[in-house]
Amino acid sequence: MESMHQMNRSGFLDWVERVGNRLPHPATLFFLGALLVMALSQIAVIMGWSVDKVVAADGATGTKIEAVEAVGLLNADGTWWVASHLIDNFMSFPPLGLVLVAMLGIGVAERSGLIPALIIRIMESVPSTFLTPAVVLVGILSSVALDAGYIVLPPLAAALYAAVGRSPLAGLAAAFAGVSAGFSANFIITAVDPLLAGLTQAAAQVLDTDYRVAVTANWWFMIVSTVLLTLAGWFVTSRWVEPRLPSQQRGSAGTETEEATSGAVQRGDERRGLRAAGVAFSLTLLVVLLLILVPGAPLYGPGERFSRWVEAMVPLLLTLFLIPALAYGFGAKTLQTDKDVARLLGDTMASLGPYIVLAFFAAQFIEFFKYSRLGEMLAIVGGQALAAAALPPALLMTGFIVLVLLGNLLIGSASAKYAFLAPVFVPMFMQAGISPELTQAAYRVGDSVSNVITPFNPYMVIILAFMQRYTAQAGIGTLVSIMLPYTIVFIVVWSLLLVAWILSGIELGPAGPLFY
Repeated sequence: MESMHQMNRSGFLDWVERVGNRLPHPATLFFLGALLVMALSQIAVIMGWSVDKVVAADGATGTKIEAVEAVGLLNADGTWWVASHLIDNFMSFPPLGLVLVAMLGIGVAERSGLIPALIIRIMESVPSTFLTPAVVLVGILSSVALDAGYIVLPPLAAALYAAVGRSPLAGLAAAFAGVSAGFSANFIITAVDPLLAGLTQAAAQVLDTDYRVAVTANWWFMIVSTVLLTLAGWFVTSRWVEPRLPSQQRGSAGTETEEATSGAVQRGDERRGLRAAGVAFSLTLLVVLLLILVPGAPLYGPGERFSRWVEAMVPLLLTLFLIPALAYGFGAKTLQTDKDVARLLGDTMASLGPYIVLAFFAAQFIEFFKYSRLGEMLAIVGGQALAAAALPPALLMTGFIVLVLLGNLLIGSASAKYAFLAPVFVPMFMQAGISPELTQAAYRVGDSVSNVITPFNPYMVIILAFMQRYTAQAGIGTLVSIMLPYTIVFIVVWSLLLVAWILSGIELGPAGPLFY
């Protein structure tokens, strides 16, 4: 760490680091934000602020206007509401249960060894010619395990590149680009989807109390994004990154390559575990498909708002991860008894402790914002301004992507940042006819692409430590200079994909409309 701080960095990065280090913890920011909302709500009441909202406009009844006024949170009634709803706000916070349930299966799959074993097996079976796209693709897909991709894939990719005489830093960069800059994309639903869908739904209900956002709302868009980003990452690595790097960094490279390669060799227990997991996953998937496709089955047909299988996606995600994870664990002997399973489930919940703390304060901030009606008032004013400007949705979403990208340089947490932005921008864009699902998709683009260059990505130091195994003098500036081309190319191609998607009129996913 000491050598890292002695490295030469650009003035801009120094400024970003200084500003970001002065920001409080995200939980503190939400607490302060809640206090600010309480104060502003009372000021709005005292000043008599209000906005006009069109609630009906047709030839029979004419235009009907309703005045929206703020509700104070510092008077007797407002303070009582705050005190009496503190627990309800937390317990009803949409992302809370979704993320906790989804992460149970994913956490067991990671901690039992299934996901790391799959990553290693895939990487070992890839021909050298397609090593780069495979590294990027596996990196993108590793977001299903959240932290596992950062820890397992970069050093393994660096070792594999070094083993075939290519720069290990190129392998590390390609892996980091996939894991971090492509974090929101995937072929399947991950824990990111219920997290963002819950925040989007909470924000949309500021304006429309009955609005629901499906976990699958961005699925089709993210599948295509995965393919596009894999190709873009391959192009950047081959065209710009690898040509600038020597074919082989020395120092501890040989030792690290040998260690990582030997660690990647599958043991007999791991092979047995993978076979058991494959059989378990196939049988589980078959049962799920039958439940969805057979008339009269529990998941067949429409639900209250979406198709039944869409509404049950989080329990399905839990099942499709948990059963193969248990099969792998008992097959590979990383699990021996039910006590081991309970321990992994407990470890998964324990690892989500910081998220639960953040969710408590975020829930209060969002509900205070909603109850005070400040969010609705801001959305109406902003939406009316956007509607009057008559800007096309593609332009609005492009601007939002840039805003999120810049915000990500200072606030690394995707959930914390979106919890701040969603209550303002989701209802505001709804007023301009843009669906919450489209705003969510634009957010995912802007939030992902700059992860590899922000000093506030908590995994930046880990990647830097991996890099220094091969180049002892590498610092933040070195890492950012390598990763910056990925950010530039990813933001361009991913934004263009979203614009093309908007123009095509195709839904972003099952129950994922473009327009409100």
